[in-house]
Amino acid sequence: MPVRKACSVFAICLLAGPATSAAQSLPTDDAVVERIWAEGMENSRTRELAQVLMDSIGPRLAGSPGFDAAVDWLLATYAGWGVPARKEEYGTWTGWRQGVLHVDLVSPRVQTLEAELLAFSVGTEGPTEGPVVTVPADLTEDNAPAWLATIAGKFVLASPPEPMCRARQELEANARKSTVEALDSVRLVLQRDYAARLRELGGWRRAGQALEDAGAAGIVMSYWSGGWGVNKIFNAPTRGIPALDLSCEDYGMLFRMTEAGQSPRIRVEAESEDLGEVPQFNVIAELRGTELPEEYVVLGAHLDSWHAATGATDNGTGTITMLEAMRLLKEAYPNPRRTIIAGHWGAEEMGLIGSRAFVEDHPEVLEGLQVAFNQDNGTWRIERIEGQGFLGAGAHIARWMALVPSEISGHVTLEFPGAQNNGGSDHSSFVCAGAPAFRLQSSYDEYRQYTWHTNRDTYDKIVFDDLKENATLAAMLAYAASEDPERVPRDRAILPIDPNTGEPRPWMRCGTARRSP
Repeated sequence: MPVRKACSVFAICLLAGPATSAAQSLPTDDAVVERIWAEGMENSRTRELAQVLMDSIGPRLAGSPGFDAAVDWLLATYAGWGVPARKEEYGTWTGWRQGVLHVDLVSPRVQTLEAELLAFSVGTEGPTEGPVVTVPADLTEDNAPAWLATIAGKFVLASPPEPMCRARQELEANARKSTVEALDSVRLVLQRDYAARLRELGGWRRAGQALEDAGAAGIVMSYWSGGWGVNKIFNAPTRGIPALDLSCEDYGMLFRMTEAGQSPRIRVEAESEDLGEVPQFNVIAELRGTELPEEYVVLGAHLDSWHAATGATDNGTGTITMLEAMRLLKEAYPNPRRTIIAGHWGAEEMGLIGSRAFVEDHPEVLEGLQVAFNQDNGTWRIERIEGQGFLGAGAHIARWMALVPSEISGHVTLEFPGAQNNGGSDHSSFVCAGAPAFRLQSSYDEYRQYTWHTNRDTYDKIVFDDLKENATLAAMLAYAASEDPERVPRDRAILPIDPNTGEPRPWMRCGTARRSP
């Protein structure tokens, strides 16, 4: 397909600053862009790669065998393409394997419940049955010890219920305004009420330990995402008793039964295995530069995921984007001017650990970095690149984007110099150190509601037309950045005013990689 260049499709805000290389032209061969387009858009491997990663390997929780399997698969895949790749150990994490989970209401009637075992939770010793209780509304510092003495062998509901589990946007579209307001009021009362109950147990963070010490059979929670049938699933707050998350309505049903004195009982069978501390890795693929091998273009995405689903959009799609981009570059641009790296980061979900460790362990990459692009949200096509506060970088990226066919570039907005609005992903491991790194941003709201850290983040949510386009864009940006005759400048813009201080927001600070649990 002919390449259609587009130079006027961006909303670009550039602050006045030092002269850049914007007027110079890239010494590019458009045939490379043509080859990337043809291979990426007509011969995409994204579907088959995603099927293996999400279906066959599945969840990739840091410390789990699933993450190790994904590391091995990446290394084998790159080897099959002739792309040098290695795994780099940066530390350890808690090893954990989940097995079978089954949770049933057994009284006053029988129903199988939708449940997840929270990460790193212990299991049960075979099927375990017990009554369900709430934390009493009249709990005080004085009577809390007496109540705790009654809960041995019981499952304790440890979070407030939701008054309704309908997606808010549909409720607002169809219900009376007064109905929405009343539900909001009830929700606030429930949250405050249960927070007050838990305070008598030391607050939410300490309540789990208090219940565990008292001999509870387990704790049951529900972290509803605000979407139909979707909960967010994170770590267990206990280590010695099982910690479960129930769907919004299943949890609400148990809560209502308990508060109405109907004495519900549940049976739980949960298998898990503590594997001790296990080594953790980044996977690094590399196409070595021919002219400037000590200068680097980095394509990044985190490989780990939470465990309740298969991590399709957080961050299987990012992983596939950068994996496929490297395949395209190997096919169309195998001898880059600068070294091109794909970093598949470990333990992003535990605090950007893998990317931070990489930056700490590779000062030569940080020093020689031309640019880094990271992708870490959702399935939709890339629609925005925000400048992260780098004053002179926008002109370079605008010129690189001018090489991209308008079928892709026409829906991408550049916002420079940017405000560092999102620091919660691996690009910030580079930005905090003053190195130009940018987030390839897709549409966010639906992702946050429905697939980010949820039990519904599965293969069926992937839009493959967008995924192959994103991989093609990433490869083209890496090519253009590699060929740019000048380095991307690192001068910093003044960030927007912090309303809390009345002063410009400070540049994001680098944390230290946490290399053990």
